[in-house]
Amino acid sequence: MKFRKLGNTGEQLSAIGLGCMGMSFAYGPADEQESISTLHRALDLGVNFWDTADMYANGENEKLISKVLVPNRDKIFIATKFGFRFKDEKASHSGAPGTYFDGSPEWIRQAVDQSLQRLKIDTIDLYYAHRVDPNVPVEETVGAMAELVKEGKVKYLGLSEASAESIRKANKIHPITALQSEYSILTRDVEKEILATIRELGIVLVPYSPLARGLFANINEVQNFGDDDFRKSLPRYQQENLENNRNLAKEINDFAASKGVKGTQLALAWVLNQGEDIIPIPGTKRIKYLEENIEAAGIELSPSDLDTIDAILKKYPNTGERYSEGSMKLVNN
Repeated sequence: MKFRKLGNTGEQLSAIGLGCMGMSFAYGPADEQESISTLHRALDLGVNFWDTADMYANGENEKLISKVLVPNRDKIFIATKFGFRFKDEKASHSGAPGTYFDGSPEWIRQAVDQSLQRLKIDTIDLYYAHRVDPNVPVEETVGAMAELVKEGKVKYLGLSEASAESIRKANKIHPITALQSEYSILTRDVEKEILATIRELGIVLVPYSPLARGLFANINEVQNFGDDDFRKSLPRYQQENLENNRNLAKEINDFAASKGVKGTQLALAWVLNQGEDIIPIPGTKRIKYLEENIEAAGIELSPSDLDTIDAILKKYPNTGERYSEGSMKLVNN
């Protein structure tokens, strides 16, 4: 496994982390035994950067991870997030009617204790605000998070899907170590302003969904997604964008095959190629896909390869929004 620095913290994280959401939430039925086996295999492969959130299956994902985290605490850098809450305590995705965001200092103090209890640890390595609450000044949210650092409950602070302006405001209150935002060959919003901002401030980018939510592997399987797979609600899997994205995926997969790799591996290698200060966290609940993802760290992309990928993307511009309208209202605040 290759490693990358977490800014100036001295922490060395696996160049490819592990997003754990799908083990409990959003991507079809959960399989606890397979997920636990995948977590153990991640350790074997040197994947020491694991990511979860309190909203994933309403805390159940944190409980699942604890079963492997606790006996291997010194080997794992654990990140979790707070902020999304459910009106009826029924877990759902960020844009669902029963989901709302709470970045208040009062909730932060409760949320961190609940996450620590579920994870069964004393300190969270990296604690993110899952979004920026449009109703609470980001300075207040980060001020409350900074208190958690003083109390020893949290080591480092992060933001997720924050605007450049919010990042600057937050960093003045307490150093922000990482920004977690969606970033892939299909989702490049951070390149407009945010990437330059965090590089100026020494903040690491942690891309989630670096594989475009499995689009290159699963675009032809959308009809088989279960009702508990939230990708069915995403515009990129909707009829108006489906044909465009099927053609795009085919060309990306064909180009990847010409290099002897899978389309998903090519997509992940592209993200890794964007800078040493970028640590993606592709999610999976299967050992097979974990191993495929890790192999992407060894894929070299030439300037010509990058030009070819860009040329393919320009041929198929109608990819659709990355989230539903409700979820999009909570990004880049």
